[in-house]
Amino acid sequence: MDKLVVIFTMEGCPFCVEMKNMLKEQNIDFVDRDIDEFEEEYELFVEITENDYVPAFMLIENYEKEPVSHLFAPDRDYKDIEDGVKIIKEWVEK
Repeated sequence: MDKLVVIFTMEGCPFCVEMKNMLKEQNIDFVDRDIDEFEEEYELFVEITENDYVPAFMLIENYEKEPVSHLFAPDRDYKDIEDGVKIIKEWVEK
């Protein structure tokens, strides 16, 4: 099954840098989406999750055929960066 990790970040966010560094240290590939550059995409994410904090992430299964997305926002779906990375790692490894 094809899997894709998309991280929504913003410039100057230390939590975003920390999450990306932790993912890199664990050799987890991801797509970085700066919320200013991909504003419309992020606004849709915010509308669905009712949460506008970053770093937020989207886990997409079977993205080349019939994609299924799972959306995760801080303070809604995970408490801290370590929790978020753990969710991503477990999902990637299944």
